[in-house]
Amino acid sequence: MIRVLIVDDHSIVRQGLRFVLDHEVGVEVVGEAANGSQAISMTRAFEPDVILLDLIMPEPDGLAVLEVVHAEQPSIGVVVLSSSPEDAHVIDALRRGALSYLSKTAAVDEITDAVRAAARGEGVLSSGAASRLMRIARESADAGAGPIDLLSPRERDVLAELSRGRSNREIARSLNIGEETVKTHVSSVLAKLGVADRTQAAIVGLQHKLVPLDSALDRDA
Repeated sequence: MIRVLIVDDHSIVRQGLRFVLDHEVGVEVVGEAANGSQAISMTRAFEPDVILLDLIMPEPDGLAVLEVVHAEQPSIGVVVLSSSPEDAHVIDALRRGALSYLSKTAAVDEITDAVRAAARGEGVLSSGAASRLMRIARESADAGAGPIDLLSPRERDVLAELSRGRSNREIARSLNIGEETVKTHVSSVLAKLGVADRTQAAIVGLQHKLVPLDSALDRDA
């Protein structure tokens, strides 16, 4: 059963999402929050698998909620539902740990697919968000930046450990976090970097000099 928390300051939106999810097999809505403070307290109380999160909210906004959730319970899959036609917050949301970024006008199937993907630690982007990411990626490439700039500080730490050739268990011990948390971070790193596996991610980490090259070579030796 996928346990979902709905967070939006508009009751009509919450009711609509609950109606959709209540008709999904294997999905249970465990609560509804109308602002950021409620979202944080209900996340701590219910420990949902997935959060459907609005960004433009009071007390505090969705980006602040993302920071708290990602710091305290990074295994929770967060699906952002944006009302912004420009998807202006997509980069900020991904940097703070969101897995998916969809428009509130997304089709029902898109939303339910995103919920199920988030429960697996996978992400989905709306066409608008994907286009914005591609545009920013091109601009970043021109400026000498790249997808690595999407990583949160903790994800950069995990990428550095991957570049040293360490297993999830070794990374957990090194960073003093749980193995499930490491697994979630690794999935997020692969998605944000757009790579297929740990080896490719490690190469990116070495290219960006997150660790000295000789430390990775010593590991192989």
